[in-house]
Amino acid sequence: MPTDPSPTARVLRALEILRTRPGATADELAACLGVTERAARRYVAILREAGIPVESTRGPYGGYRLGRGTRLPPVVFSEPEALGLVMAVLDSRPAAAEADDLVGSALGKVIRALPESIGRQAAALREHASAVPDRHSARPDPPTTSALVTAAAARRRVRITYRSESGNEWEAEVDPWAVVVRHGRWYLLCHSHRADAIRTYRIDRVGAVQQTAHEFEPPDGLDPVAAVEENLGTGWEFPTRVVFHAPLAEVAPWIRPPMGRLEPSEDGCVLIGSTRNAAMYAQEWLASVPFAFRVDGGEELRAAVATLAARFSAALADRP
Repeated sequence: MPTDPSPTARVLRALEILRTRPGATADELAACLGVTERAARRYVAILREAGIPVESTRGPYGGYRLGRGTRLPPVVFSEPEALGLVMAVLDSRPAAAEADDLVGSALGKVIRALPESIGRQAAALREHASAVPDRHSARPDPPTTSALVTAAAARRRVRITYRSESGNEWEAEVDPWAVVVRHGRWYLLCHSHRADAIRTYRIDRVGAVQQTAHEFEPPDGLDPVAAVEENLGTGWEFPTRVVFHAPLAEVAPWIRPPMGRLEPSEDGCVLIGSTRNAAMYAQEWLASVPFAFRVDGGEELRAAVATLAARFSAALADRP
């Protein structure tokens, strides 16, 4: 059961409200803090006692505002915010528990900048909570990621070097539409002028990034997450075609976008896609779908399903 915020947390929250909403009245401050108007005025008085100039004006356009030239701490966190930040960092990057990690070093600086009572709890959480690394995640270079985000925001074409999983490297000019984080991996959704097609590149495999003078316009109504999901299921080395003997509406919730495109058919529905790893497609994806199916296309996928079926059959064979 959640506990009520401490008075210190409410005072910090009041300071944040006044910083972002100058002119807030006592009623508005009280509503944001979930307290009475009298309590809100008391928090303003505490800020003044701490040496923070809070000015007040009367009249229909009056309210509280911070005095000009007020110097605020660079980071102001409430206790739930600080602990939530530490938990989010450890969840996404378990190595941040170590001080010599890049993000871990930054997290340590944030913790040291917190008020003593909050910092002590945040430090204890970081020290005693353990996280298991995600073996599928990949961390891109921060400056490379920032360069791509900057180009996407400015709508400027970039020239990149890219290394494929097999080790091949090439240069390409792309229009960087968006950066998408998906299951611990960072992707660049773009239009490749080299291939004249939509491409989804893993940013941890992007080398040099050079912004050009060419501008671009992303497609109208672009949904970056949906586009990445759809694009990840196309263009791979091995084609796949799987017929499910069940209605499309029942099968659809079990199909991940990277598996391909699901269409209705006479027998039920058909999944058309491609993969670079037929064994993974069979073992991790198809095996989890609870409907009868038939592999119509993709010799590599047929072989992978046959291998998986043989393993399961052998597991149930009679003992000698």
